[in-house]
Amino acid sequence: EGAHARLQALQKLLTGSVRFLAPYEVRQGQETVARLQGDLAARRQQLQPKKKFAFRALKKEAAPGSASRTAEPAPPAPAAPGPGLAEGESGGPPLCGFSGAQDEELELGPAELLQRDVLLSELRGCRVRLRGNPNTLRVRDCRGCTVLCGPVSTSVLVDGCSDCLLALACQQLRTHRTRDCRVYVQVTSRAVIEACTQVSFAPYSWSYPGIEADFESSGLDRSSNNWNLVDDFDWLATDKPSPNWSLIPEQERITCWD
Repeated sequence: EGAHARLQALQKLLTGSVRFLAPYEVRQGQETVARLQGDLAARRQQLQPKKKFAFRALKKEAAPGSASRTAEPAPPAPAAPGPGLAEGESGGPPLCGFSGAQDEELELGPAELLQRDVLLSELRGCRVRLRGNPNTLRVRDCRGCTVLCGPVSTSVLVDGCSDCLLALACQQLRTHRTRDCRVYVQVTSRAVIEACTQVSFAPYSWSYPGIEADFESSGLDRSSNNWNLVDDFDWLATDKPSPNWSLIPEQERITCWD
């Protein structure tokens, strides 16, 4: 917990320093913080106590005419990591998320998400609702998906995605190898894109019952939103805007998400 608190303080220091740092220095700082977050998540998982072995009594068969007991729903299975690791991911398995689904409605709630690291990978045509406050979020190799997420305490990485709609609130947003995506974002630092094309941005507008409590637990400052400030690491010209990203015109922005 002490390391987590110090890492959050380091992230806030970096966020407050982006105004006078060079883009290369910002990138190096973000990569370092992301790597530390991944190391901390992996170490936290290693230190979790293992379940003790215990004998279980065999279930008795139900008496004739008795009502069968409804099985409790299983918790969401951890998403299996794909081949290779995206920048900032730890080597251990992610704590929760979804992987490999197609044309499904997927959802996680506050109790499942609170300060956990979430990975969404290799989804096709899915609609994902994450109502709660994760610690980090990775969206990797997804196609034609809608991802709606509550406030993320630290960083969001979107990597290798196409034709997706995303609603994200976070301290840090990094987007790599991504094209044809619309991102509704609240971010306290400047968003970063790299090797991206046709990515467009608008202010975060998704809402759900309990989102104010999730913002409070996340530590995000709702009054600080740099949704329209984007650093493109593939576009170094200062006198011309990058052709790789744009702002969604106000009349074309989504206002109703249901």
